[in-house]
Amino acid sequence: MPETPASPGPAAEAAAEVALLVAIQQALVRPSASGRQRRAVMSAARGLSYFGEHSIGWFAAGLAGAAVDRRRRGQWLTAAASVVGAHAASVVVKRMVRRRRPEDPAVQVGVATPSKLSFPSSHATSTTTAAVVYSKLTGRTLVPVLVPPMLASRLVLGVHYPTDVLAGAALGGAIGALVRRRLTGPS
Repeated sequence: MPETPASPGPAAEAAAEVALLVAIQQALVRPSASGRQRRAVMSAARGLSYFGEHSIGWFAAGLAGAAVDRRRRGQWLTAAASVVGAHAASVVVKRMVRRRRPEDPAVQVGVATPSKLSFPSSHATSTTTAAVVYSKLTGRTLVPVLVPPMLASRLVLGVHYPTDVLAGAALGGAIGALVRRRLTGPS
């Protein structure tokens, strides 16, 4: 009977994620770029990080939508609440999974974080939820505009593994889709 190959195991998987994270950091914050360009990339990533911290920026955007679009104020408030709910859901998952943030000398960490837990990315979760629900209310497709920069920022800053941001985006997308259906009612 032929043997089946063993899975690489957690240590090899972690090493592969670290290698991918380092490659992403090097691609997005090129060592060959000028100091000014590197600072601009890091500054933009930090700005997104601060905006998305605890979903506060996306919540504020929803409140602004409610203030401007009085006819759909209730929908905007529901959408804003869903962003905070998505953030809370990601925190619950983080506490269950308990995956530590990247801690490798090759990974450059560019911002402080409120916890040492990494999976899933709460920034990715709340941003994706916001993009999905706010797309419905604005009539514009926001997911490709908002989500990739936030996910990239978490990797540039070295505070998440690639699977953290992908899982966060998936969780945020699922929550956003549920809320979006509620905002629009049955089709």
